[in-house]
Amino acid sequence: MEGKLYVVGTPIGNLEDVSQRVLRVLSQADYIAAEDTRHTGILLSQFEIKTPQFSYHKFNEAKRQNQMLDRFREGQTIALVSDAGMPGISDPGERLIKSCLNEGVEVEVIPGPSAVIHALVASGFSSTPFYFGGFVPVKSGGRSREIGEAIERKCTSVYFESPYRLIKTLEVCHEVDPGRVVCVARELTKKFEEVTRGISSEVLERYGNGKIKGELCLVISGANERH
Repeated sequence: MEGKLYVVGTPIGNLEDVSQRVLRVLSQADYIAAEDTRHTGILLSQFEIKTPQFSYHKFNEAKRQNQMLDRFREGQTIALVSDAGMPGISDPGERLIKSCLNEGVEVEVIPGPSAVIHALVASGFSSTPFYFGGFVPVKSGGRSREIGEAIERKCTSVYFESPYRLIKTLEVCHEVDPGRVVCVARELTKKFEEVTRGISSEVLERYGNGKIKGELCLVISGANERH
């Protein structure tokens, strides 16, 4: 089997962060499997890349996976991208990667910007070790349990969170430990990038009086952190 899967990390906002290696792989692959072809189309248009796309997202993973394995058996190469960042990290990709490895398909990862690492470094909290929990649970019970565990951890915890649920999550942080220092990193690498750091009550007050926009990460300092 001569086909190959490229797992490609793409910019999390600022297109200037794209690497020459990423552009080369996207240009030379037979196909690009994109979480949202319209979104990826913006990146491809910016750099005049004409590689054909097809969709690969959480609603068609099973169907597309079998189709892609057939393409690999025919010797084709496919570049897998998500809307931003690295496929497989809270985005579609993990299932396909496992299948390729099990089927003997070569997998090559092309690194790119990481919102998790960006937010962790920008927070100023201890970074070794740290815990990444993906998206904060949507349901209130799961959210309370997850934040409670984060407050108890000795290391820093990093999460993705929706702007529509940030206030609820910050309220839980405040209820569990009003003095815990947290950080909200919003719109990373973009024009209106914003990093807000303070005790949970201060950050809650900062975001509680207006509409929150953009993608964001929540960073919770560890129980042993000194500020």
